[in-house]
Amino acid sequence: MNAQFPQPQGDLALRDVHVPPSPPWWPPAPGWWMLLSVVCLALVVFFLLHRRWRLARVRRQRILAELQTLASRHDDDVAYASSLHQLLRRAARSYALDAHQRQGDGWREVLARVPVDTATLDKLMTLDARMYQPRANFDRAGVHAAAYRWLETALRHEKAVARSAEHA
Repeated sequence: MNAQFPQPQGDLALRDVHVPPSPPWWPPAPGWWMLLSVVCLALVVFFLLHRRWRLARVRRQRILAELQTLASRHDDDVAYASSLHQLLRRAARSYALDAHQRQGDGWREVLARVPVDTATLDKLMTLDARMYQPRANFDRAGVHAAAYRWLETALRHEKAVARSAEHA
């Protein structure tokens, strides 16, 4: 079995294999469009979350700066206690919409929604006594430290508490 391949004849020229032309770069394949849409969506979500975080940080810094200026602005303990109480009530509105109207145990309940210790709550409850009874005992530095702890904790946990209140 001695097979021989046919030999080309002189007038018949063979050409090389033709490769199809490369695909154009535009329009891209559907996978690239999906990737572009995912990246754009991720950028929008990142921008919105960053903006929300930045606004919350600015609000937190503004409230804590206001707390610091209250101590230097008021020499009178009654005026200081009243201003500090107003600041706490404004911050507590994110935990209870009627926080500005609550008194006594209702006010303590609003303050207790923030995860702080009972000593901090007891110090903050002395603000009521000092505002309405000028001769009441008042530890100004202790109340200021307790207010700082409560405000810092309240402003950091504000989002988590607001979400749990929506689901209730």
